[in-house]
Amino acid sequence: MALDKYRSIMEKGVVKHKSLFALFCIKARQAFAVFMIDRKEDILYNEHMLWTLLEGDAAVILSASRRTDIPNYYSDWFLNRIKEGYVYVRNPMNPRQVSRIALSPEVVDCIVFWTKNPKPLFSGLEELNAYPFYFQFTLTGYGTDIESNVPDKKEDVIPTFQNLSRKIGAQKVIWRYDPILFTDKYTPEYHLKAFAEIAQRLRGYTEKCVISFVDFYAKNQKSMNALHVSFLTERELAAFAQKLAQIAKDNHMKVASCAEKMDLSAYGIEHNCCIDKGLIEQITGCKIDAGRDKNQREECGCVESIDVGAYNTCKNGCRYCYANHSPESVAKNCRLYDANAPILCGQIAQDDKITERKVKSFKEKQLTVWDL
Repeated sequence: MALDKYRSIMEKGVVKHKSLFALFCIKARQAFAVFMIDRKEDILYNEHMLWTLLEGDAAVILSASRRTDIPNYYSDWFLNRIKEGYVYVRNPMNPRQVSRIALSPEVVDCIVFWTKNPKPLFSGLEELNAYPFYFQFTLTGYGTDIESNVPDKKEDVIPTFQNLSRKIGAQKVIWRYDPILFTDKYTPEYHLKAFAEIAQRLRGYTEKCVISFVDFYAKNQKSMNALHVSFLTERELAAFAQKLAQIAKDNHMKVASCAEKMDLSAYGIEHNCCIDKGLIEQITGCKIDAGRDKNQREECGCVESIDVGAYNTCKNGCRYCYANHSPESVAKNCRLYDANAPILCGQIAQDDKITERKVKSFKEKQLTVWDL
């Protein structure tokens, strides 16, 4: 492909980089080599990410959603999209670019739900019978000072977790105790007590707990500073994690970490894959030919997926959240919510460019006894 084509693509806003002025791509069979030529030096760019941006080819493991709590606030919209068989998703890096994504069971290998309260989706679970799915269910020990709009944990959220597990099975409900942050109130001792109490009540209702320690982002920096978040030393953190792992083990759960640089494997805590190829293979009964999601952080082990949510739309009010810019931006976007719209909390404008996303199933073949 000619260099002029890619210069034209960049000028249209598909690929932007402040120091990028030229790009050359060579395709050889199924291997791609993509090079970004920087003003100062040549750098090998993420070929998978860039090729996806240019060609739009992707498989359909749906993430619903890292960006917002779809089961809690937008379950009607999601179920309507399933009925209609497609969804529009706006590119957060290029807002005028909108992808149309097919949602038929033939191309959707699995749906991964992320939520703090899936109860509003319960009445529609039967409408998802044609789709494999599982839940990443966040349940922490924080009060409304940290998670302002999450229902009462003891009286509401824990029973909801148990109910969901009864409906779909413990394997398909992953407990997330994350992110863990430390303050004068939320000390290591507080977390250990809360974790133990929740673990005891979730015993038999889940097989895995995922933990992570809070990260600072531009969008949560102000809140983190206001909370006076403190940090443990590496030795203190290891001792804390070891106690969590023991509590989980006592309640017949394994613990895994999410996108953590620190190696906690000595305490039985492995690096997790939240969008988990192995689990999806178990649920679907098929081999899944999916690669690592190169759009995520280096420490993230998730396989590639398509997120159908939208930033600045989650109403849980979590002060550690990286997906919301401000309460005002959330309120503004939520006023645009229409359960029958093809796009979440938004409208399609005349100058939007809608592109049909090329999709394919990752499924290779049925698993056999030799694959187990």
